[in-house]
Amino acid sequence: MEILYQAVVLVILYGRITAAMWCVVRSEASREALQAALDYACGAGADCAPIQQNGLCFLPNTIQAHASYAFNSYYMRRSMAAGSCDFAGTATIAKTDPSYGSCVYPASPR
Repeated sequence: MEILYQAVVLVILYGRITAAMWCVVRSEASREALQAALDYACGAGADCAPIQQNGLCFLPNTIQAHASYAFNSYYMRRSMAAGSCDFAGTATIAKTDPSYGSCVYPASPR
């Protein structure tokens, strides 16, 4: 058990454990800006199928919920690259999992 504890401490000290991060909408973003950013994300490679009608993330049917899902998908598909979670200032990084019910936001690139 002592060896396991030492291994965990070493991993933490060397920074090999990273906190999960998600890309979500900024609460102060306007509806118009979110719609433009959502359109961009879906057109530029985000997986927007789950936010379509009958998709696992369609409800709640709000621009904020749909944009957050699309932003995160785009961010993950870009391997969490710097600048890929901005969307003209409408997005931010969250360290709290935004998943709910059957709607799961990926926490790592696939």
